[in-house]
Amino acid sequence: MQIGALARRLGVSRETLRYYEREGLLPPADRRSGGYRQYDGEAAERLRLLVALRQVDLPLAQAATLATACAAGQCEQVSEALRREIPAQRARIARQIEELHHVDDRLVLLAEQLDAGLPPQAAIVLEEEVHRV
Repeated sequence: MQIGALARRLGVSRETLRYYEREGLLPPADRRSGGYRQYDGEAAERLRLLVALRQVDLPLAQAATLATACAAGQCEQVSEALRREIPAQRARIARQIEELHHVDDRLVLLAEQLDAGLPPQAAIVLEEEVHRV
C-alpha cells in the first residue's frame, strides 16, 4: 500500500508517516519504482496500532515502543502494559477536564462582566485575583 492510501486509511497525513519513519519509530518502508514508499500488511498494522495509541494520548515514544513490541509478537506484554497505563492516563485526562471546566467557568464570568458593561481592564482578572475574592 502506498503512503497516501495508508495515510487516508489511518486518518493521518503523509507527513506524519514520513516523520515516524525519519524518527526511527518504524522501519523504513520499501521503495518502489519512482521512490514511492510501499507498506506491506505488517507495516500497515504496526502503523495502525501506533496511530491508535496516539489517539488515546499516549506519548509518541511510548506508543511506538508498544507498537514495535506487538509487531515483534509481544502483544500479550503490550496488553499488560496498557492495562497498567490506563488508570494513570484516565486520571491525567480527568485533571485536564477539571482544568478545562475551570477555564470555562472563568470565561462565563468574563462574558457576564463584559455584558454588564465592565471594560476589559476591570473584567479580566488574574487567577490570583480570583482566589483573593
